[in-house]
Amino acid sequence: MTDQWTTAGDHGAEAAGARPAAPRHQETTGDEPGLRPSWVSDRPAAVGEHGPAVDGFAKVAWQTEPVADPRWAYEVVIVSFHSRGQLEQMLAGLPLDMPVVIIDNAKGADRVHELVAGRPNGRYLDSGGGKGFAKAANMGIRSSTYEYVILGNPDSRPTVEIIEALVGDLREDPSLVTSAATMKGHDGKPELGNGGWEPTPRRVLMHVLGAHKIAPSSALFARPVPGKAMEPDWLTGACMAVRRQTFLDLGAFDETFYVYNEDMALGRAIREAGLHQKLRTDLLVQHGAGGSGAAKTWMLQMRGASMIRYMRKHNAPGRVNAMRSLLVAGYAGRTMLSRARGRTTTAQEHAAYIKGLLVGPPKP
Repeated sequence: MTDQWTTAGDHGAEAAGARPAAPRHQETTGDEPGLRPSWVSDRPAAVGEHGPAVDGFAKVAWQTEPVADPRWAYEVVIVSFHSRGQLEQMLAGLPLDMPVVIIDNAKGADRVHELVAGRPNGRYLDSGGGKGFAKAANMGIRSSTYEYVILGNPDSRPTVEIIEALVGDLREDPSLVTSAATMKGHDGKPELGNGGWEPTPRRVLMHVLGAHKIAPSSALFARPVPGKAMEPDWLTGACMAVRRQTFLDLGAFDETFYVYNEDMALGRAIREAGLHQKLRTDLLVQHGAGGSGAAKTWMLQMRGASMIRYMRKHNAPGRVNAMRSLLVAGYAGRTMLSRARGRTTTAQEHAAYIKGLLVGPPKP
């Protein structure tokens, strides 16, 4: 989930070249007669029990024995944190019987369990709150019974056709662990941060100088050109098909990352195992760039802290200090420039990122 908050680049073609697949869904209006939704427990609700219930049966936070629908080969996995509005829009564009699991990091605050109550293959997991993206996503993936899972952000808008194309990539190439669509902003242009490369002093310097605007593969983060092949070291999980068992065999997402850089760590694990990942630059998906309920400055401080944590895991201290110094200097310059131009909010966001680089994650 290593997102960026700025977008620029060439206008993207709309999912050109998406490979049609045989329909894997049939529209339904609800559960079959006599069956309860998959997110409902088999035990009756206790007297005075808190939490939603359906027909007298209590909701559980963890479905112990989820059953796969044989009509589908995959399940969509979505981590939510005060994201109900975005989730409603996302799910409205997907078939009613498409398998979906929502992992709620907000402890039911916005009642997102209601969004799967009418979906026959919908599941709801209450993470207990405060788990972060990596741990919550792992909960959903580990509990799935499908061969493939589709990671999706609440503010992404994938279509069935794009999801089928991504899963088709995994079917065709056994060495492929992930296949990701290219995320585009509201302006239709591919976002910066669709993936990226291992941090090195040279790449960090190129990022600070904005070299990616001229040479898209030169810096830290990838901004694809629609239809032009690109092979980053890691891919964002905003709309990504995953070969579930291989993902788990590789250790799943690194849960030492609360949010951000877990996708970078996954890319490293895939490469070290001699396996592969694929960025589909011909499949563009609308992305809102920030569907979480957390404050943006909080997220940016966390992003800076996660980047340093990743660097420390894989680099000597001197190398880490050099890269951090470059990032701090670069974003300090951007902060001052934003303030001079009267862009107070942008300046605060840059300052929050610097704080994460220097002092670590924000307080809970």
